[in-house]
Amino acid sequence: MRKETLKAIFLAMRPNQWVKNFILFAAIIFNGKLFDGKYFFLTLSGFLVFCAISSASYLFNDIVDLQHDKLHAEKKKRPLASGLINLNTATEAAFLLAFFGLIGSILLSNAFFIVSAAFTLLHLLYSTVLKKYAIFDILGIAFSFILRAYAGEVLTGYHLPFWMSLTILFVALFVASTKRHAELLRKGANTRPTLFQYREHLLDFYTSMFGSAAILAYALFTFLEEPPQFNAPFRSFLTSFLPSALARKWLIVTVPFVIFGLMRYAQLAYETPEGERPEKIITTDIPLIVSILVWGLTIILMLYIL
Repeated sequence: MRKETLKAIFLAMRPNQWVKNFILFAAIIFNGKLFDGKYFFLTLSGFLVFCAISSASYLFNDIVDLQHDKLHAEKKKRPLASGLINLNTATEAAFLLAFFGLIGSILLSNAFFIVSAAFTLLHLLYSTVLKKYAIFDILGIAFSFILRAYAGEVLTGYHLPFWMSLTILFVALFVASTKRHAELLRKGANTRPTLFQYREHLLDFYTSMFGSAAILAYALFTFLEEPPQFNAPFRSFLTSFLPSALARKWLIVTVPFVIFGLMRYAQLAYETPEGERPEKIITTDIPLIVSILVWGLTIILMLYIL
């Protein structure tokens, strides 16, 4: 196989979308196990499995959407739609990625295999059925994020806090709604038939509702959930002179970062042409990247050091 073809296949795998699979790490992060070698490398293995399976689903989606993608201003540049790879090559690559991804999942654990298979099935249903119907297309995207989070749970045996699970769900619904809004506003319904079933004001309502719900769920997580119980270096020193209620609620200081992140994302999704590509917004906008990094570092500081 030529070098150019391999490069085109790699691009068709959409490696920039793999950032979504970092959600698998949420379970160990919020249970104080991020720096435990056993659980870190176990989760990393699951992350790689989900990268393979999700890439297979992206290839399959490109195969199903080939004719529509050729009409789309941006999607027509994708390797399959532009002719850099042919249909047979894309099909073979999708099959191999799904096969080895599922084999890898069963080697990690039977429960993880079941979740991985459900994730694969959800993407197949999304590409062939769900994305044709309003509401179901947004829900399909959102539940793929929930399955990622749950995969991290079953792989390690550590449960994600309830309110954090809801936060992930609402953020996913928020992102999916802004994506549909951008597609409807800038491209019309010609490149995605389901857009005929949406109106701009409805998607505005969805975005507002899910964004508000995400902030509320995260705020409740920081206030109601107990932090993991282990001895951080400075915890005993600080709790010796701080009220116990205050010592348990330090995560509240991360709420402004989440509010800013959602507001910044909404601004970019509504005001720039990148609203159709959430992964590009998340990985290229400096203020948003900084807010995510500061949020993450603050979480680690609060859970693992203070």
